[in-house]
Amino acid sequence: MVVGDVATGTELAVVGAGPGGYVAAIRAAQLGVDTTLIEKDELGGTCLNVGCIPSKALIHATNVGYEADTAEEMGIHADVKVDMEQMVDWKDGVVDQLTSGVEKLCKANGVNIVHGRAEFAGENRLRVAHGGEGQGSETIEFEQCVVATGSRPIEIPGFAYDDDPVLDSTQLLALEQVPRSLVVVGGGYIGMELSTILAKMGCDVTVVEMMDDILPGYEEDVKRVVRKRAEELGVDFYFGQAAKGWERADDAGIVVTTENEDGEESTFDAEKAFVAVGRQPVLDTLNLDAAGLEPNEQGRLETDHTGETNVDGIFAIGDVAPGPQLAHKASKEGQVVAEVVAGEPAAMDYQAVPAAVFTDPEIATVGLTQAEAEEEGFTPAVGKFPFSASGRALTTNDHEGFVRIVADGDSGFILGAQIVGPEASELIAELGLAVEMGATLEDIAATIHTHPTLSEGVMEAAEHALGHAIHTLNR
Repeated sequence: MVVGDVATGTELAVVGAGPGGYVAAIRAAQLGVDTTLIEKDELGGTCLNVGCIPSKALIHATNVGYEADTAEEMGIHADVKVDMEQMVDWKDGVVDQLTSGVEKLCKANGVNIVHGRAEFAGENRLRVAHGGEGQGSETIEFEQCVVATGSRPIEIPGFAYDDDPVLDSTQLLALEQVPRSLVVVGGGYIGMELSTILAKMGCDVTVVEMMDDILPGYEEDVKRVVRKRAEELGVDFYFGQAAKGWERADDAGIVVTTENEDGEESTFDAEKAFVAVGRQPVLDTLNLDAAGLEPNEQGRLETDHTGETNVDGIFAIGDVAPGPQLAHKASKEGQVVAEVVAGEPAAMDYQAVPAAVFTDPEIATVGLTQAEAEEEGFTPAVGKFPFSASGRALTTNDHEGFVRIVADGDSGFILGAQIVGPEASELIAELGLAVEMGATLEDIAATIHTHPTLSEGVMEAAEHALGHAIHTLNR
């Protein structure tokens, strides 16, 4: 202990108050565990402050304006003007409401909140440095600990985020003026979501991607729908291009230089550059050695089915643990770890972890694709329903995309699903439940779905897989 430190003790220390950490802390406190939650920044982590919530708020606001401005076909004529500063203020209000709600929930459940930067000082000790001059520090001795420190944007050589025209996702979401033009480095889900926003606001968007397509990991027919829509919005794509660097141009803009695999260079003019090449776990600030912890090759802490690391009593959840970097995955891991800490029988089951990309249109998936099912030895039955055949989708003038269900051809058990289209992020919940509870194609097909709704597409896809679709051809 450093001279001058204040020493305290707790049964459970949770480092990081994102959607994994604060959920773990609240659940543990509900179960009677004396819990201390440590956060160096704002409660809510990346998700609430600079990720999921602010980006979806801006996506919604942008869609409101864009739809009003492009509804002449439906007899609606509008002259929409976007006040970006006011839009950002509204978005910040949503964030403030949610983060203050997290603090109230923590306090109401008896969680002790400590503000400061934590690092390990031993296998059962943390040292927390409080922010600001003269704020001091304290040592917290714990019986068990949860590491939930999340992730940060990856910075690539030649594109430092402290250079004014180069933005990470946090800086882009805080812009109070729409840039005239933007080069987006990376066509993954963050790059595509925010490219769509900016294009709808009138920004000239160019995406440069090192791979040969957008959205790595998604199936070709899913990506094709999103890419086609982005191109309709005016987004230009250049594939096989690795970002190499940038320099200022005479007209106060910048020139971004890329290079293909043959070493040929290309240049792209823009006002700003947005780098969206992924996120890396934040573990380098924790002095892991002091606790006997060591990241794996992916920079994460290996865990068992309960979330426990190789050090007894120290757990890892969310972006610092293996698996997809998703807020809802982190929250569920937080609940499980809290119950394990409290002595309850609990373990993680990753069979049905949904994922959503809030592009236009949205993408949502859960479980296995057809190819993954075949790799695992299944003979899958696949059903598909296009939103162009959905009465509800047509009434909203939003009918691109489809619902696809993958099931075990022998038993009919639902193995997975992929949806690209309107409200995909909401529709996937029914199929996530189906995978989780072991429902069959017959279960979904026999369930009466409200008409006219988008969810009828789920029922129609199941009927298609069974070979008795009514509103599409059975082929």
